[in-house]
Amino acid sequence: AMTTVLDLPEDVLVELLSLLPARDLLRACRLVCRQWRYVVDLTTLWKRKCQREGFYTQHLDRSISDWKVFYMLCNLRRNLIKNPCAEEKFQHWKIDKNEGDKWNIEDLPGPHGNMMPDPKVHKYFVTSYGPCIKSQLITLQKEGYWNQLMDEKRPEIVVKDWYSARFDCGCRYELTVRLLSEDYIVLEEFHPEPVVIEQWSDATWREISHTFQNYPAGVRYIFFQHGGQDTQFWAGWYGIRVTNSSITIGPQTL
Repeated sequence: AMTTVLDLPEDVLVELLSLLPARDLLRACRLVCRQWRYVVDLTTLWKRKCQREGFYTQHLDRSISDWKVFYMLCNLRRNLIKNPCAEEKFQHWKIDKNEGDKWNIEDLPGPHGNMMPDPKVHKYFVTSYGPCIKSQLITLQKEGYWNQLMDEKRPEIVVKDWYSARFDCGCRYELTVRLLSEDYIVLEEFHPEPVVIEQWSDATWREISHTFQNYPAGVRYIFFQHGGQDTQFWAGWYGIRVTNSSITIGPQTL
């Protein structure tokens, strides 16, 4: 007769343990006994958790070598840029340059502007006739991405930003993203040529995107910086508009 939970068949134990949060599995359940450690390490348990939480599709079966890491990355996945659409004014942003009439926030579509493709975005940051630059520094460990994960798996880091001009004024847009070590040494950088938009443009919102892959071990921070100015030195806020910035990590197929 079955007397304890240890007597449960393996498939039943997998089903029960898959209901628990990953943190509890790794920090508590795995330490209970040899059998539980074996079950917690099973591919089937982590695949079941992926199925249960909607991360699994059948075409992934052969392409994922580590379902535990895949689950962790799916579970952690979110935009690491805080306040990307100016809903909290300038909270979470460091203002690096604030010249001319300084940074401002406007409602979409704004004067001589267009709406964003994403209807959930309602505001944008706008620059002036002097350089306006702002940044965020993301500490990966604080966001749940532990050092071993970043060093051994090196999941894809996807950066996106949206920018637009107003129809009646030319402007300049620039973006810099750096992967930094513990000592803030630049391990990899994305710094495209600044975009110059001429006066009488179509004022369309455009997306810029970059994916960091196979970067060096040791990434502990991500530095994101963007901004620009108008090119005609008009008082007010005629410069580049930016919003809906994002940085997401993985999951790539591991």
